Amino acid sequence: PGKMVKGMGGAMDLVAGVKRVTILMDHVEKSGAPKLVKRCTLPLTGTHVVDLVITDLAVFRFRKRGGALDLIELAPGVGLDEVQAKTEAAFTTSLGGQ
Repeated sequence: PGKMVKGMGGAMDLVAGVKRVTILMDHVEKSGAPKLVKRCTLPLTGTHVVDLVITDLAVFRFRKRGGALDLIELAPGVGLDEVQAKTEAAFTTSLGGQ
């Protein structure tokens, strides 16, 4: 506050030099297409910086080494089958009993 810092701006400031990055997003596009995809086709702000992805269906931990997604929580009323059907990216599951 009160200081203007010259240099990179916008989203890059959010991912550079922070200890934890959490993404909040819808799980699918309006068309129903998955947003958690195998490979991003858009320009990236940063790579290997995300720790947690929270969607309207589930919570995933992002393992920076190896880039694996790990499903750690489902939203109330959402089943594992639904998340699998709406997620293109591969993920492991750390849900108790599933």
